[in-house]
Amino acid sequence: MRVIVMFDLPVLTSAQRKAYRKFRKWLVGAGFVMLQESIYSKLVLNPTAAQFLKAQIRSQEVKEGIVQVMVISEKQYENIEFIVGEVQSDTLSDMRRLVIL
Repeated sequence: MRVIVMFDLPVLTSAQRKAYRKFRKWLVGAGFVMLQESIYSKLVLNPTAAQFLKAQIRSQEVKEGIVQVMVISEKQYENIEFIVGEVQSDTLSDMRRLVIL
């Protein structure tokens, strides 16, 4: 399963910019990966883990703007179609990632 967070936070004042940076820093620290600007994704094992993660996002105390969370299956995530552009990632997603112990 994937948890996708989409947010649009105001950045007009210094306090708003600080809140934006704090929320974005929390997302990255929690293991989210940026898909597009203000859209982040994280892989979770099951619906219980997704619910726990959603509760953590709610606890971040974002006071202004909009934060949306969507949980989709890995199959749905695989079906994302690029209309324009292509994947630009430094993450290995093939057999080079395999570690044999």
